[in-house]
Amino acid sequence: MAGEYGLKRYFDGEAARLVGERVRVVRPAFDVDGYAAEVEARVVGKELKDRVLVLAEGLRTRLPAAYPEAVPVLLSVLGDELAEGQGMFTTSWFLMPVARFVEEYGLDHPEVSLDAIEAITRRHTGEYAVRPYVERHHALTMDRVADWALSPSHNVRRLASEGVRPRLPWARTLTRFVEDPRPVLALLEPLRADPSPYVRTSVGNNLNDISKDSPDLALATATRWLEESPTPETAWIVRHGLRTLVKKGDQQALALLGATGGEHVRVPRLTVTPGTVTLGDTLAIGFDVENTDTRPHRVTVDYVVHHVRGNGRALPKVFKLATLELGPGERRSVEKAHAIREVRTRRYYPGKHTVDIQVNGLVRATGHFDLHV
Repeated sequence: MAGEYGLKRYFDGEAARLVGERVRVVRPAFDVDGYAAEVEARVVGKELKDRVLVLAEGLRTRLPAAYPEAVPVLLSVLGDELAEGQGMFTTSWFLMPVARFVEEYGLDHPEVSLDAIEAITRRHTGEYAVRPYVERHHALTMDRVADWALSPSHNVRRLASEGVRPRLPWARTLTRFVEDPRPVLALLEPLRADPSPYVRTSVGNNLNDISKDSPDLALATATRWLEESPTPETAWIVRHGLRTLVKKGDQQALALLGATGGEHVRVPRLTVTPGTVTLGDTLAIGFDVENTDTRPHRVTVDYVVHHVRGNGRALPKVFKLATLELGPGERRSVEKAHAIREVRTRRYYPGKHTVDIQVNGLVRATGHFDLHV
């Protein structure tokens, strides 16, 4: 169910019935049939977030008018806390309208709502619901987020990072943190070697967000974290958090992750076949990498496809390949199959496409293929 486009279809009358039946257990007069029928009629043609809002609106008109009285009803249907590895888009996807309810209707009651968000995130997520509170009740919310970062619950600790990401997908940008991410980095300090993979992924994503707008600060933070917390957990977070800079060939990021000697590595052979393809075909990309130095080097190898756009310009997309340990004078062959198929985030246009091979962010060979659509 992961992904906005696949998820949206689940939010319909049946989803409303699933939520409504749970509410009726604690509020017997709740009109499940009416709620389901209303949602089914209103979600037609809407995308994910608007569908979820329809479900939240239906709850609002059927629960007590006083928000502090309505919230406990919804919290009573949440169920057990999610264990490590259970996802909000699988186990508890249907709770998204509950979180949206708090996001939309609770801003005049921040204490009640922040308590609710903490309870919800244990069973689903509060990463979207908390963002309006960061903006409208900033000091109060940031104090609460700092407490969440110290929680024994991995779900709550993850919220402390995910909820304040400057550029959280599917959410509006937190401009204040794009302009000055230092408050976010302060919140991440106790999470920089977290034992939970769920939390570490969020911390890495947060650092990656920050690197897009404040690369120097992200690099300085990553450097300090590795020095002060030399653990596998911190190393994983830093690798994940610097991935955008690595794809851009940032030499400081690459060096921090142990990549060396890219200037000594050449690509003497590159083949891109077939030379002409259509949608659905698969390219075979083959090349050799050779270390010309008398010392060993650890290098990051990527390939870049420059996709032709409708206006005739090319948009590069970096694809991760491998990290190689090359001995002095060593030459190694690499093969990669690359499918040419439509995806939601990319449309293909006909024309000559360029393929670059990057070693530590440095272009070492270039090939081409022609796409017929």
